[in-house]
Amino acid sequence: MSTRRSFFQKALGATGALSLTSLATQALAEDISDALASLNKLSPTIAANDEELWARMAQAYTVSPNIMNLNNGGVSPQPKVVQDAVDRYYHLSNEAPSYYMWRILDAGREPLRRKLADLAGVDAETIAINRNTTEALGTVTWGTDLKRGDEIVMTRYDYPNMIHAWKQRELREGIKINWITPTLPIENDETLINLFIGATTPKTKVWHLTHIINWSGQITPVAKLCAEARKRGLTTIVDAAHSFAHLDYKISDFDCDYFGTSLHKWLCAPFGTGMLHMRKSLIEKTWPLFSIDKPQSADIRKFEALGTRSFAPEQAIGQAIDFHNAIGSKRKQERLHYLKLYWCEAVAKHPKIKLHISLKPEYSCALGTFSIEGMEAGDISAKLFSQFQIHTTSVKWEKLNAVRITPHVYTSTKDLDRFIDAVLKIASA
Repeated sequence: MSTRRSFFQKALGATGALSLTSLATQALAEDISDALASLNKLSPTIAANDEELWARMAQAYTVSPNIMNLNNGGVSPQPKVVQDAVDRYYHLSNEAPSYYMWRILDAGREPLRRKLADLAGVDAETIAINRNTTEALGTVTWGTDLKRGDEIVMTRYDYPNMIHAWKQRELREGIKINWITPTLPIENDETLINLFIGATTPKTKVWHLTHIINWSGQITPVAKLCAEARKRGLTTIVDAAHSFAHLDYKISDFDCDYFGTSLHKWLCAPFGTGMLHMRKSLIEKTWPLFSIDKPQSADIRKFEALGTRSFAPEQAIGQAIDFHNAIGSKRKQERLHYLKLYWCEAVAKHPKIKLHISLKPEYSCALGTFSIEGMEAGDISAKLFSQFQIHTTSVKWEKLNAVRITPHVYTSTKDLDRFIDAVLKIASA
C-alpha cells in the first residue's frame, strides 16, 4: 500500500507546500491509493462489484460531470497522473527542444520498450513504439512481401483502415482478398475457424485476424486461429486495438507473427500512442513504412523512423502502464465485463430492444451493442445525447445497425442506471 500511495502522491503533485490545495491533493492521492490497495486484496470476481472502491478509484480521472461518456472504445480518457506526465514532458521539451527531446526524452524509449514488453509478455527486441493500430498494421500490410495472385483471408467486420489498406494492395498489385462474413454474435469457436479454413486455398499466404471486432465487441479465438494458420504455413496478423489492456492475456499466448494495438484505448495512455510487435525472425523480412538507410535490418527500431514526433505523449505511456498495473489486468477485465452485463441484462427485458453481443465472458467483455425495433441506430444515439447528455456511437456496417456502448473502469453502476433509464424511455416512446 505504501508503494501505491507514494506513486500517486508523487504523480499528483502532493509533495508541495502545505496549502489547502496541496493538502486536498494529498488526501485525494491517498484515497485513490488506498482504494487500489483494497481492490488488490480482493479476488477479481469479488472486486468487480465493489462500487465503493471503484468510485474511489475513479477519482483518478477528470471526466466530465455533465456528459456521460459511453464511447470509451473510441478513445479512453487518461488518468490525471498520465495527463500530468504529458504536461511535464511537454514543458521540459519546450525549454530547449532539440536538446531535451532528442538527447534526454529520446533516451527514455528503451526503458519504455522494456516496460511495454513486460506488460505484453514478449521480448523487448520485438516491440516498436508508434502512434496507433493503423500505423502498426499499416507497416505490416505494406511491409509484407506478396506477389500477384497471392491471397489473404479477412472478414468484412475487420476495421476499415485495415480493409482499405489490403484493398489498395489488391487494386495496385493484384493480390486477392478472400472475404468471409460471419453471422454475429458467435458463441462457437469452430464456427469462425471453419470459415477461415473454408476461405483458404493453396494460394493463401496471410490470415488477418481481429481479436475484438470493434463494431460489436465480439471476441474471436485468436490463439486457436493462429494455431490453425501455423499448420498451413500461413502468416498471421492480429489487430488487437480493442483487446490490449482490456482482456487479461499476453501476446505470447497467441504465438502470432504480427500484432498491432493502440495504447490510447483501454490502457488509457496519451492520445496518439500505439505499439507493434512481430516475431523476431520476421523483422529483417518486413519493410518499414518510412524509408531508412537499412530497410532490411533485423533491428525492431527501424519501424520507429517516423521523423519528428511528440516525445511527451510517448514517454507518458509509462505512467499509464503503472496505473493499469495498479488495478491489475484480470481485475480490470472482470470489472468491465460486470458493467457490460449490468446494462445489457437490464435493457434486454424490454420487448423492443435486441442485443447484438454474447453475454458470455469468452465472447465479449466491455463492448456491447443494442438496437431498438423500428429505429435507426444513429437516431437512438442522437436522442441519448440530446435528451440525456449520454455520449455513445452508432454502428451501421454490414448487417449491424446498432448502438455501441463501452463503459470503462471509472464508470459506475449509478451512471449505467441513468443510461438504462434513458434507453427504456426511448424504447417506450
